[in-house]
Amino acid sequence: MNRIRRNDQVLVTTGKDRGKRGTVRSVYPKEQRAVVQGVNIARKHMKARDPQHAGGIIDIELPIHWSNLMVICRSCSRPTRTGFRARDDGTKVRVCKRCGEDIE
Repeated sequence: MNRIRRNDQVLVTTGKDRGKRGTVRSVYPKEQRAVVQGVNIARKHMKARDPQHAGGIIDIELPIHWSNLMVICRSCSRPTRTGFRARDDGTKVRVCKRCGEDIE
């Protein structure tokens, strides 16, 4: 199971964007990377394809390795490590290591 999922609030722990918070837009488990809103932005020179799509320099968000991210707990609002716990019905849920509450 992934520790980071789509729509999670995360904190960047290392790199040029250290300290920034953002929402996970997409996750790539095979590459162990995630795209976070407003983090790891690169500028790309785009050629105009047709009159509706103008060319120019655009900003795109590149994936960042998920070892550089910490999930922000919804109950205690602090960056935390995540663990897993099995509920009574047998489903696994992510758990905040600081406060012990479910992250789901």
